[in-house]
Amino acid sequence: MQVVNEESKPDVKMKRRSIELELKEALHQGRPVHGTLVTSTSPKSIESLAGLDIDCVMIDTEHIPLGWHDLGWMCRAYRGLGIVPIVRIPRADPFDACRVLDMGAGGIVAAYIETAEEVGLLRGATKLRPLKGKKLADILDGSAELEGELADYVRQRNENNILLVNIESVAAIAALDEILAVPDLDGVLIGPHDLSCSLGHPEQYDHPLFEAAISEIITKARAKSVGAGVHNLPKIEQEIKWRKAGMNLILHRSDVTLFRQGLHDNLAAIRQATGETAGAPTPKEIII
Repeated sequence: MQVVNEESKPDVKMKRRSIELELKEALHQGRPVHGTLVTSTSPKSIESLAGLDIDCVMIDTEHIPLGWHDLGWMCRAYRGLGIVPIVRIPRADPFDACRVLDMGAGGIVAAYIETAEEVGLLRGATKLRPLKGKKLADILDGSAELEGELADYVRQRNENNILLVNIESVAAIAALDEILAVPDLDGVLIGPHDLSCSLGHPEQYDHPLFEAAISEIITKARAKSVGAGVHNLPKIEQEIKWRKAGMNLILHRSDVTLFRQGLHDNLAAIRQATGETAGAPTPKEIII
């Protein structure tokens, strides 16, 4: 039996390009992109998303002990369903960014970014591959430019790669203008829990300071035609509010939070209908 590399199949390659390029265009144009955060490595979890109208999943390697082997087949399984796999890495590490792309990720989101320099490093890893070393450093600092055949090659090789960064702190908001000025950035993704803590009001997602911060991020990102998103807000009403305010990337909850809340609500409904004693109170939010 002949083994065929899926990247060499014309039909698969065209599909891969189309779903990622379509998502990138939606981010920049302000069109809605919907997804969720996943932590499970179960094939059944991946199968359960088949046929749902979602654009992407964020696979978390910041808080979840996920090995490279599992990450690789998960990325390719999601892509096979027509869902763009975006992998969150724990920091602005260009080597991790390159590696998750090699595993099959359609893009990366780096956690807790606070400077334009960090975004530049990620740009080099996701948008300027395979350049490395001094040549890459010179291009990133503006002392050299991509020209001719190399410019065309680098653009074509990386046109499917998506670059997102987490905005999760007061320092990141202070540097937001510089962050958004980095070329090739596709979107900023608000981490609501860490941002609320950085603002001094943990998990108070209706606090005026938190709402002002989200509004500023949306306004500045969309003014630069950069996607603006959030993941794992606890209330649907909050997601709807910020979507109407211009946010266009909604990563709704996560597999573990949806499972926990759904199980709690269903058991509570059964107990109420059958006259049993009340069960556990509303579960506390799981932070991811």
